[in-house]
Amino acid sequence: MRILLTNDDGITSEGLHVLARAMREHGDVFVVAPDSEYSGAGAAIGPLHLAEPQVREATIDGIDEAWAVAGPPALCVMFARLGAFGDVDLVVSGVNPGANVGRSVYHSGTVGAALTARHTSIPSLAVSQHVTGFGVTNQSWDDLIAGQKWHVAAEVASSVIGGMLGDEIGDSPVVNLNVPNLELEQIRGWRFTELGPEPPRAINRVELQPAPNDAGAFNVSMFWGEESSQTPEFDAGAVMNDEISVSYLSRIVALEPPNDSSLGAALTKLLSSS
Repeated sequence: MRILLTNDDGITSEGLHVLARAMREHGDVFVVAPDSEYSGAGAAIGPLHLAEPQVREATIDGIDEAWAVAGPPALCVMFARLGAFGDVDLVVSGVNPGANVGRSVYHSGTVGAALTARHTSIPSLAVSQHVTGFGVTNQSWDDLIAGQKWHVAAEVASSVIGGMLGDEIGDSPVVNLNVPNLELEQIRGWRFTELGPEPPRAINRVELQPAPNDAGAFNVSMFWGEESSQTPEFDAGAVMNDEISVSYLSRIVALEPPNDSSLGAALTKLLSSS
């Protein structure tokens, strides 16, 4: 089996490297990741009618094949599934520093890469790990993630892959895995979870501050809200309860329209009057 590893933090991310090495027991691992930070990119592939993305060979200890792409993680997966790097049987995205739970899955590049894989029925796993103190302290991002227990997230992901490949999971859902930033023996357990209403802590307001010496321009100041309290059946609640969260994310599907739709009536009226 050929396993594609990607992420949204860039080809140099330690979490990506640790996870890639952990996946070697399951098959032939190759890495195709953005050449720079693309957090929050979702499933974006960029303006392909304007861009001319470049791919460069990269080096990762313990991995025979690695590529850096000048574009977001979903583009990395798209190029791979279209045959740029050979066959792809499984996509694993991560390890992302910061839980991807609640509404953050809409914007996550980590999850977006996995969703892009499932568009063509390639099984995929998105792996994220809680960052202690995120949105609370005034520490720099580098200081916050200095204590990430990447090895734990990678070990959990490897176990999940072993079980995931033995399941009959039907329509190739995305498995969204979120791991507490704890040693394995400190984790309280695991559970299948629902997508929660919000992440553990979210930006609750922004303010526009006039940019110095630049009339008409404003800097955006973002302010974090209080930590939310969620029950463990939700993904965020499980992680905050020091448990591993496993959620199955479906493809985007169309819903049945409402009965006697006013929207439909409006279109019928428009077309009948033309």
